[in-house]
Amino acid sequence: MAGFLIVNERSGDDSGTDGLLSGAERLGIRVHILRTGEDLRSLAHEAPAGPIGMAGGDGSLAPVAEVCLERELPFVCVPFGTRNHFARDLGLDRDDPVAALAAFTQGVERRIDVGRANERLFLNNVSLGVYARLVHRREHHRRRRNALARLRALAILARHPHALGISIDGKPIEARVVLVGNNSYSLEMLSLGERERLDEGCLHLYAPTGLLRGAWEDRRSDRFVVDARSGRLEAAVDGEPDELETPIEFRVAPAALRVLVPPARD
Repeated sequence: MAGFLIVNERSGDDSGTDGLLSGAERLGIRVHILRTGEDLRSLAHEAPAGPIGMAGGDGSLAPVAEVCLERELPFVCVPFGTRNHFARDLGLDRDDPVAALAAFTQGVERRIDVGRANERLFLNNVSLGVYARLVHRREHHRRRRNALARLRALAILARHPHALGISIDGKPIEARVVLVGNNSYSLEMLSLGERERLDEGCLHLYAPTGLLRGAWEDRRSDRFVVDARSGRLEAAVDGEPDELETPIEFRVAPAALRVLVPPARD
């Protein structure tokens, strides 16, 4: 058995499911189609020993990756969602999920960092405050022109003029949005770009600065503590909406996760 793959057909366009299933069958990969109400962590815990893969969007990857950490098994990412930021930063072709299946049989192992917000694991980033809403709005229109996306971003910020009322490592900060990334992101205005590395061994905390909040302050550390007067903060964890109780301790586990990727193409 080459490995175990969980497929979330609801992550994005399910028109490619048949091709993905056929490709997995050719490689001897056991497949489980995620059903409504099923728990990803339980499925991953019950999987046979060997590589465990997740075909889905960014929000469905972390629960399976966390079980791989606990079981000391390699993780396989198969891009099958609407954004697939983690797959992009791994160097995968986001438009070819079948090609990612080669990681099960010919995979090259990489060690990458994972982040935690309190006890919740994240692979990409955690956004707090208005940016949590902005992520979803911008991604919904991600195929539109960048200029329009930026105007929408500024409009959202204008409708929420008040700061979050938070402190970072005990020092108050005037910010309506904060983003904590697992490794360094390229950022332009309010647009979240790619990561060049996934094994830098540190977190990056970003907060907008300037009169129009068109630039970012970048803080780098292996740990941040974010607190808030409200006791809770609206958040997006790897693109999934959530509310996190404060204080939130962000920390990084360097090179903790074993990830299999397809061999490099010529």
